[in-house]
Amino acid sequence: MTSYYVDTCIYLNLWKKEVDESGNKLWESAKNFFEKAENEEAIIYYSGFLLKELIFLLTTEEYLQKKELFDSSLNFKKTILSKEEYELAKSISKANKQLSFYDVIHILLAKKTNSILVTRDRILIQLSKDYSVEARKPEDL
Repeated sequence: MTSYYVDTCIYLNLWKKEVDESGNKLWESAKNFFEKAENEEAIIYYSGFLLKELIFLLTTEEYLQKKELFDSSLNFKKTILSKEEYELAKSISKANKQLSFYDVIHILLAKKTNSILVTRDRILIQLSKDYSVEARKPEDL
């Protein structure tokens, strides 16, 4: 069964109906990806770290409304970072200034769950290879 770990930016593309500078509707690619994953009955992993990012990026009302998605869909499963993985994430983010702590968390959780990391972050896509994690844009899946 296919599984995905979806970066925060993809949820924001969808929920905020984001369009890039060229006029590409990023939200449509995100919507198509989530529909495809649901039709495939794929597992979509998320974490408390992802939820924490969303708390900072959405209003309280938006967050509470959107959080329902994670609680109500059978496709979504929460994954938790172990203490050892958390310490590893801290050391990787200190050693690699190109990756934020949260980006490292996303890579480690994608690896832990044997999932494809879905993101638009070019640096994250490139560097995830160093950790044996496949990372792709939603439109490439």
